[in-house]
Amino acid sequence: MLAHLMDAPGCVQRRSRPGRIFRLLTHEMDRLIAAANAAADVAGTVIRPFFRAGVLADLKTDRSPVTIADRTAEQAMRAVLTEWFPDHGVLGEEFGLDRPAATLRWVLDPVDGTRAFITGRPTFGTLIALLDGDTPVLGVIDQPVTGERWVGAAGRPTSFRGPFGGRAGCRPCPDLAAAELSCTAPEMLGDDTPRWRRLAGAVRRNDWGGDCYAYGLLALGQIDIIAEPDMKLWDWAALVAVVEGAGGRVTDWTGQPLRPDGDGRVLAVGDPALLPPVLALLNEPSVASG
Repeated sequence: MLAHLMDAPGCVQRRSRPGRIFRLLTHEMDRLIAAANAAADVAGTVIRPFFRAGVLADLKTDRSPVTIADRTAEQAMRAVLTEWFPDHGVLGEEFGLDRPAATLRWVLDPVDGTRAFITGRPTFGTLIALLDGDTPVLGVIDQPVTGERWVGAAGRPTSFRGPFGGRAGCRPCPDLAAAELSCTAPEMLGDDTPRWRRLAGAVRRNDWGGDCYAYGLLALGQIDIIAEPDMKLWDWAALVAVVEGAGGRVTDWTGQPLRPDGDGRVLAVGDPALLPPVLALLNEPSVASG
């Protein structure tokens, strides 16, 4: 779960408001989870009519696609969360940050995996996170077409619901040679390709695709390792609580907690025993870069 975030090395700024997370756990978390579920519900209502409906995609300045489903769903979630918590900040991939001085900040990715969405594959998801300063304390992965939803919250086990079976909980897999590795696409690896390939050569097998859905599968014990660079805050913020509430770990590629100002490299393991050997391979001097 998220308890190690409070004690991890290099987390001084995460301790800057002692007791805040404790108050969230004991007094506010149920209402926060209810608000996150309400936001996921309204996003799904917006997104489903656009799925496999021939929606056109525009290209953003970074050449990534965006659709009317992304924009409309984010606006709907912002309205819901602002109604529940008018003093909270909201950061979304499509419309940026409001109330920047707020300590509690919702982070939204309405359609994580837009390429999957526009090609009719139900492996995209809606991501909703709540940050207390820089610390993720709540996360939702919602797949609005399949009806699957993961909810992770600090101090609580991850919950999962869906029609295809599965229970929240990462599987034991201490042996790297038996592990399943995943990454969304080889194109995202860039200069980190040699590092990732070294890791891929040490596992049982690797597969491509999945975006945030792969992290949900890791939290169900179907995948053991995900290593991806080039992740923005809205790509990873919700994943931390979900994976760690299922017994896994999420760090950067050096083993440190993820930070909003980090380098975008994200590593998730289902069995914490995998973390040392995976980090050793990713940071082996002959292949490490940057």
